[in-house]
Amino acid sequence: MEIIVIAIVAFFASGLTFFSGFGLGTLLLPAFALFFPLEIAISLTAIVHFLNNIFKLSLVGKNIHWKTVLLFGIPATVFAFVGAKTLNLLTEVPTAIEFNFLGKVLVTNWMKIIIGSLLILFSFFDIIPGLKRMKFNEKLLPIGGILSGFFGGLSGHQGALRSAFLMKLPITKEQFIASGIFIACCIDISRLSVYSNSNVFAHSSININILAIATVAAFTGAFLGNKLVKKITIDILHKIVALLIVIFSICMILGIV
Repeated sequence: MEIIVIAIVAFFASGLTFFSGFGLGTLLLPAFALFFPLEIAISLTAIVHFLNNIFKLSLVGKNIHWKTVLLFGIPATVFAFVGAKTLNLLTEVPTAIEFNFLGKVLVTNWMKIIIGSLLILFSFFDIIPGLKRMKFNEKLLPIGGILSGFFGGLSGHQGALRSAFLMKLPITKEQFIASGIFIACCIDISRLSVYSNSNVFAHSSININILAIATVAAFTGAFLGNKLVKKITIDILHKIVALLIVIFSICMILGIV
């Protein structure tokens, strides 16, 4: 069952990444988290996200805007390392938090609370019109890189912030997409270098078959998404998915999932 769910989510999520900053990681993380411990879900999502971005880069890489990569991508790469180190620290906090909710005893922890809260926060970028239209001045690109990189390393959430900071730049749509993908690859390399040195990658719950199927499904979604990028927009679908992610995140924070 988990293979089917993860493959479907990976396929549609990868295709959607071509239409806005709503990223593969934001959608794929909850799917993995349904079947794996949260730290494993984040690592699996990071691997699929990176491989998928490499594939997408082969499709659109010729359009990279290198000035944007320099100003935004370098600080993002550095602070992705910091965010990933923060995630490692959270995995070492064993304290369980118990509380009564509607007559039931639920158990959660700080990692679920923090990651669930971030999922809700970045889902708001697709629910609240004002946040979705938010843009920043080009002078703030390094600050945007720091924020996007840190949250990318911590939980994989980098797309919404990256889009907000890059949207106002005087570059073409193709340059915007290609530069964002290249920067995402740099962030993924940085955080995976930290994850790979932790105990997470050695965890017995990592299933290579599921990882491979999710990656192939993401590749397929990316290929089709690239073909459709100039033809359609899916604003309503984004809002529905964002709302579902908020509901899932609340369940995660409460320890229901």
